[in-house]
Amino acid sequence: MIKPDIITAANESASAKLKADYDALGEHLDRRGISIAAIKDKVAGYGVAVPSWGVGTGGTRFARFPGAGEPRDIFDKLDDCGVIQQLTKATPSVSLHIPWDAQPAADLNSKAAEVALTFDAMNSNTFQDQPDQAHSYKFGSLSHTDAATRQQAVDHNLACIALGEDIGSKALTIWVGDGSNFPGQTNFTRQFERYLDAARQVYAALPGDWTLLTEHKMYEPAFYSTVVQDWGTNLLIAQQMGDKAKCLVDLGHHAPNVNIEMIVARLTQFGKLGGFHFNDSKYGDDDLDTGSIDPYRLFLVFNELVEAEADPDFHPMHMLDQSHNVTDPIESLMVSATEVQRAYAQALLVDRQALSGFQDTNDALMATTTLKHAFRTDVEPILAMARADQGGAIDPVAAYRSSGYRAQVAAVRPAVSGAGGGIV
Repeated sequence: MIKPDIITAANESASAKLKADYDALGEHLDRRGISIAAIKDKVAGYGVAVPSWGVGTGGTRFARFPGAGEPRDIFDKLDDCGVIQQLTKATPSVSLHIPWDAQPAADLNSKAAEVALTFDAMNSNTFQDQPDQAHSYKFGSLSHTDAATRQQAVDHNLACIALGEDIGSKALTIWVGDGSNFPGQTNFTRQFERYLDAARQVYAALPGDWTLLTEHKMYEPAFYSTVVQDWGTNLLIAQQMGDKAKCLVDLGHHAPNVNIEMIVARLTQFGKLGGFHFNDSKYGDDDLDTGSIDPYRLFLVFNELVEAEADPDFHPMHMLDQSHNVTDPIESLMVSATEVQRAYAQALLVDRQALSGFQDTNDALMATTTLKHAFRTDVEPILAMARADQGGAIDPVAAYRSSGYRAQVAAVRPAVSGAGGGIV
């Protein structure tokens, strides 16, 4: 972790400028009838989970270029995640991936307490073969033609639930790479029936206060067809399972130019939006840093979320899901966490009464201008003040770099080979 005096020193040099910027923005918002303090309090209360695998260097199908101080295990990962929360005060929880992060619950709880974190949704891995498993997932997992392979995948998900209960998690996320790469390779209907049957077994084992999040993805590693290929199929699954089953939306898991904010609105309308994986993309499932390509789309998604906040039962789970191939993963995750907060703050500034009036009178120009007015507002002083008030860093990246944390962990963590490609 980073010594508090480093954060204090960094903040002292920036606090006067921040106060001036914050006061100026407060005066501007006051003229618009908006309380800057109310917005800051909401931003301070908003958190996004970090993925345990995100603090390691990612890779493409062709290569991976590990950085210095790569985490060796889940305990190193939790150290890195703790630094992100310490500096941003925006990432209070961590989402684990099993079996990558499987360790005794007591050890996980102890480490999480040490770095002031809690655990978010559990993630099961049935898209890779592990050294000790009896059956291969080469041709599928929950939808495999072989009953023993399907049972193996079900049992793995049940083990994720059991571990999750012991560490305070309240959700299980299932994403499968099942599908086909050639026409005729599989019978679409029978394959989907097998998936539903296996998923029902997992759903039946959920504790009463848990949520099952199913995730869709249009391609990769299956390139001709995917079992859970779009939000429509995902919705069918959630409806088939029951009330505790909801859909998880990954921003990168859609065809180019798909209207993701409309998908958010549809799933919200029928009570089946369970959560998000935030990232960004230029071409496909790129897993780029959140807000790095299309920050306006991220804002439009949050515009729908803020609209839905009027429902007291609306509590979707939010998590980053990125691959950091050429940047320090801690820096990228800090920037992405603040970008998610930025989109939330901007969406809170939308004049909803005016927007609704323009929509009802079909004033397209003024409706879209109302959204852009909020999006173009520089809310950085709100985000920085929310961090400072909680003991975080006014400038998280600058404080992180001045701390020397990366060099410190690189001195004790062995260098990792870059041979091979793929995810961490």
